[in-house]
Amino acid sequence: MSAPAMPLTERTTCSQARAETSTAVLPLCEGMPYHQARRLHEDALLIASELAANALRHGAGITRFSACVHEHALVIQVSDHSTRHPHLLPHDPVMPDGFGWLMVRRLARSVSIEQHTGGKTIIAVLAAAPSS
Repeated sequence: MSAPAMPLTERTTCSQARAETSTAVLPLCEGMPYHQARRLHEDALLIASELAANALRHGAGITRFSACVHEHALVIQVSDHSTRHPHLLPHDPVMPDGFGWLMVRRLARSVSIEQHTGGKTIIAVLAAAPSS
């Protein structure tokens, strides 16, 4: 699946990313059983929050953010200034972080990373009907 073109969103925060994602996912939730719609909505918010937070924390800021329905799936795209790819950290029981990338990869149907001049874009795709 090719991802849709990303609109330019300036100075996106985690809260703005969650709000845009919440609005974008609603059409996919229509007609779903409540538990599936809730799970899709919650998964989308977690992914958007994690990708936005990582772009702010590790990527020198968000350069673009988009959450939209494309081909019956929710596509979340976050661009930042860094060319460094996210990676899994070894488990450390005394560290409170380091689980975000694993969470994104487990919740999304697919995750890809596109390099471009001045940084990268992470694209997470969520299925319209998550498994229960």
